[in-house]
Amino acid sequence: MSAQELPLDVRRALASVARVPRLLVASDYDGTIAPIVSDPSKAFPQRESVSALRALAGLANTTAAVISGRALRDLAALSRLPVEVQLIGSHGSEFDVGFVHAIDNDAKQLLTEINSALSKIAADNPGVTVEMKPASAALHVRNAGPEIGRRALNSVRQGPACWVGVQVTEGKAVIELAVIPTDKGTALDTIRHQESASAAVFFGDDVTDEKAFRVLSGPDVGIKVGEGESIAKLHVNSTEDVARALAFLVEERRTWLAGASAPRIERLSMLASPRSVALLTPEATVTWFCHPEPDSAALFAHLLGGPGAGHFTVAPERPSLPLSQRYVDGTMTVETRWASLQVADYLPHDVTPDRTDLTRVITGTAKAVVTFAPQPEFGQVPVRMNAVRHGIQVSGTNEPMVLRSPGVEWEILSDGTNEQAHAVVDPSLGPVVLELRCGTADLAPSMTPEPQRRQLAEQYWSQWAAGLQLPPLKPDLMKRSALTLRGLVHRPSGSILAAATTSLPEDIGGVRNWDYRYCWLRDASLTAQALVTLGSLTEAEEFLGWVHKVLDTLPGPERLHPLYTIYGETLPPEAVIDLLPGYAGSRPVRVGNAANMQVQLDVFGPIVDLITSMAHERERQGITAPAMALPDADWELVHAMVSAVQRRWTEPDHGIWEIRGNPRHHVYSKVMGWLTIDRALTLADRFDRAADPDWVSLRDTIADEVKAKGWNDEVQSYTAAYDGTDLDAATLHIGLSGLIDPADPRFAATVVATEAELRSGATVYRYHHDDGLPGGEGGFHLCAAWLVEAYLLIGRRSDAEALFAQLVAAAGPTGLLSEEYDPVAERSLGNHPQAYSHLGLLRCAQLLSQQIRLPVSLGQT
Repeated sequence: MSAQELPLDVRRALASVARVPRLLVASDYDGTIAPIVSDPSKAFPQRESVSALRALAGLANTTAAVISGRALRDLAALSRLPVEVQLIGSHGSEFDVGFVHAIDNDAKQLLTEINSALSKIAADNPGVTVEMKPASAALHVRNAGPEIGRRALNSVRQGPACWVGVQVTEGKAVIELAVIPTDKGTALDTIRHQESASAAVFFGDDVTDEKAFRVLSGPDVGIKVGEGESIAKLHVNSTEDVARALAFLVEERRTWLAGASAPRIERLSMLASPRSVALLTPEATVTWFCHPEPDSAALFAHLLGGPGAGHFTVAPERPSLPLSQRYVDGTMTVETRWASLQVADYLPHDVTPDRTDLTRVITGTAKAVVTFAPQPEFGQVPVRMNAVRHGIQVSGTNEPMVLRSPGVEWEILSDGTNEQAHAVVDPSLGPVVLELRCGTADLAPSMTPEPQRRQLAEQYWSQWAAGLQLPPLKPDLMKRSALTLRGLVHRPSGSILAAATTSLPEDIGGVRNWDYRYCWLRDASLTAQALVTLGSLTEAEEFLGWVHKVLDTLPGPERLHPLYTIYGETLPPEAVIDLLPGYAGSRPVRVGNAANMQVQLDVFGPIVDLITSMAHERERQGITAPAMALPDADWELVHAMVSAVQRRWTEPDHGIWEIRGNPRHHVYSKVMGWLTIDRALTLADRFDRAADPDWVSLRDTIADEVKAKGWNDEVQSYTAAYDGTDLDAATLHIGLSGLIDPADPRFAATVVATEAELRSGATVYRYHHDDGLPGGEGGFHLCAAWLVEAYLLIGRRSDAEALFAQLVAAAGPTGLLSEEYDPVAERSLGNHPQAYSHLGLLRCAQLLSQQIRLPVSLGQT
């Protein structure tokens, strides 16, 4: 039973409605899921329709129902549909078997009189039968001769149908008289309201079904079965077609709910240029790509919505799995290889600021199939394509877009709404170069030949990486981590992304899906600091310039938001893209991040700590003049951060983890307030800067309060917040920062408590207390890195090495780490790649490398 036999407009409508958040699928019975037969008691449903309705009812956020003119008891016995499918009888008047008891005595008396009248008419007309129901009676003339049937129906119309209190419904060869109002449209609306359905699909064949078609609107779909006029916009021919349509809807809905066959997050590789990023699947599908900025709407959102959300795929004509995917050493170019076929992907650097380019070079001796399917605005904007000489012109987008592809013959395919381009190419005749150019309609050759463009892009990364001071432990992985961090740097603005993606789930199928394509002051400071420790200051200097610009827009530094857009603007309200099913069915897909309106008082500390690291690195590089090691602009920023702490450190906040609940006095935030003052005093002393005398007493006051209120005797640990017993991995910073001596028994006790409560195998959770959100999450790679450092501080080196080895093992095949890790499923979770994870990995390698000689197993790459 092929869905291809259905009309195209029906398939298109069902494919679209399958993608709503909550779906109601309802159908009439006779003439839709069951054929019309002479003996109503033999009208058994199509087996395929029953299976499809059962499958629909079993899907998440999906309701299946049958609304029939039959009595509910008879409908249930005849249809044999499972209890998951809601049954409504008597044209919408019966919602449960005991409904008859709701009829008052007057209605019961009227129903008795109707039954008597109809029975007399049936007795006078051979072939006419009466069906008695709890709230109505129906006269059937299907098995009577035409003249007899007309005479019987007229007798009813002129007789009991005219009585006061009688509701009349006429259908094919039947007239029904009810003692209460009956309306399939009202019934459909009732179920829609009960289930909060976003859209409804209704199948019907009779005139009684027009009342249901009449209440459909917006994204709803009405399908008329058989001949005859109808207000329904779509038609199918038979009950077999209904079965086909239901089966098609099941597959479309199931595919959408489950997400496309999502690749494991850790196996995704990132391409980067100084101003953009893209993600590749292990099979070389461009699965994520935004334009004009990394935090703009996605052009390819395959990662969150499957092929229908946009993708750019290269694959061998003879299907096979890739043999390998790797980075060209020291670059952000990715090569994917099959037998006799290879594709190299990179983001060119020699483009104007208003453009985003992506280049794919196909080489080898085997033919390849290329599918180019852009879907702007997260798949919400249909596009048109025009194959012209040297490439494809894309229309329907806000900005011009072309794909330069000289020598490629494209076939433009359409599903009636969207278009995509398809080609078979033969790289044995020479390299096939595909250049996606967003922001221009120019299809002319580049001024620089492709090999030189690639060399220019790769030199940008390799020359930078060659100047780094990487730790000797796992040097190849450390280089990849450093390159990943720099790939998240947005050079035009100076900001740094927390991650390259939005809405990759912290729990597969859950709702903890956030947009990380922005610049968090904390994350960016830590990223820049990690690069400073490797000997690269440029990123930190540009980021601090970005912070100065943000501060210029505020009444005071204490009013800093936790995060901003890449150009330092306040984020728009957090929104949901309902049309995308999410990664592996994890919804909602979010754009924006409501955390930008939270109070997070820890953000000042990482900025001052970054400035401290920069000053020391300048000294190490031979810049000994205090004014050059600590420029005035940096010292001005230190003053601003100290001022912010002075004004607000006593307040509760939402903390580093941005918990969407009531603010608390988080220990980590207080520690970062202390660190702000402590590092400022260190800088003043070392670089001959004037410090406010009040800073010393403020530092001591904060430290004393944290020591007194942060410790809990009951759990023998410093806790997440004052007056609480819950633990938080971030609280380890009470020792990592130096607020207390790591030799203090209370720090060792906190490490032990954190290990016992929050560590699970290869990972460490942030916390386990109720944060007001449903579902769970994975352990955080950054928290594991903190525990490695804590182990070292209390002398547990072997434990530190073991946990570091597990952290290394979690990296994907190209060396990338996402935000989180599921130790049970042994898979990555959260946005990818995540700056936190890579800077934590680098920190661990640096600290372990500073210790005594490492075992061979840890020292190998």
